[in-house]
Amino acid sequence: MKLHVEYEQEEDGRWIAEIPELPGVMCYGVSRNDAAAKVEALALRAIADRLDEGEMAASPITIETLERAEA
Repeated sequence: MKLHVEYEQEEDGRWIAEIPELPGVMCYGVSRNDAAAKVEALALRAIADRLDEGEMAASPITIETLERAEA
């Protein structure tokens, strides 16, 4: 499973990190690294929940970074 992390910086300085392949997996952080750490942890929890519920099959995970335009 290939996942992509998209980053965007808000006007107030906060960063948003989102994984489009996992709807609802989006986190804010005070820095880009903070947002990245939070969204990756949330993604792992979301994947674990889906595996537990039988909603997806286990497969290797790759996470890539994509840039979005700044707000």
